[in-house]
Amino acid sequence: VLSRYFHATMLSALARRAVPATANRLSSVAATGGARRSMGSAQSIHIDTPDNTVETKFDFNEENYKRVEMILSKYPANYKQSGIIPLLDLAQRQNGGWLPVSAMDKVAQIVGSAPSRVYEVASFYTMFNRTKVGKYFIQLCGTTPCMICGSEDIKQTITKHLGIKNGETTKDGLFTLLEVECLGACANAPMIQMNDDYYECLTPETMIELLEACKKGSPPPMGKWGSLPMNGQVSCEGPLGKTSLFDEPGPVPISEGRFDEGKVDPASVKEHMAY
Repeated sequence: VLSRYFHATMLSALARRAVPATANRLSSVAATGGARRSMGSAQSIHIDTPDNTVETKFDFNEENYKRVEMILSKYPANYKQSGIIPLLDLAQRQNGGWLPVSAMDKVAQIVGSAPSRVYEVASFYTMFNRTKVGKYFIQLCGTTPCMICGSEDIKQTITKHLGIKNGETTKDGLFTLLEVECLGACANAPMIQMNDDYYECLTPETMIELLEACKKGSPPPMGKWGSLPMNGQVSCEGPLGKTSLFDEPGPVPISEGRFDEGKVDPASVKEHMAY
């Protein structure tokens, strides 16, 4: 109990110290007409809300406790803290896409660590959302390749169609929009990540089609390679389609007895290592 009180007090103190600084930053943005880009970063502090305090109840359901056991079975008993990241991800998925403090405390209890250790992880990785997000969490890539290919048009389409700005959630709780840094799909720019899925090669028209499909509860399924270019192409194939790698490569030939003598000639090391 004392430990929980200490961590709650520490977080509240940090929040009180950070509020003036946050207000100053917001004032400076307002003074410049809000022109500064707000990329995918969250505050590293916790501020209590009615549904997110250390007293809020969270526990894994029966099905997820089985997953907890499976996750921890991958690590030695004295290294349970190695499971913090997958356990946080599991908690976030159970809780509708975000992590309350009580979920972090539960993970800390399971792995036997101080809650502050779990807070450090959750506040460091952008994959963890410590405030509520919509059912469809849209992360819009705004880095150079996507920007050059029209990400600003996609951003304006989303904000106009949904009536929200960067960092906001629609009143019905369906959509949250957040502009982020590179998501690694530059060949198919512009693109968004929505929850776990990549939608690529977007235009304002296909972006609206995607949003409307989500409103109906039926977002387009992913393609063969785990993403969906919205222009009909397959993965990163160009306008000519697939032009190479038509056959699956066979296994690398490895000579038997290559280490029988216990020595490897440096001049032929690549051959011995099957390069």
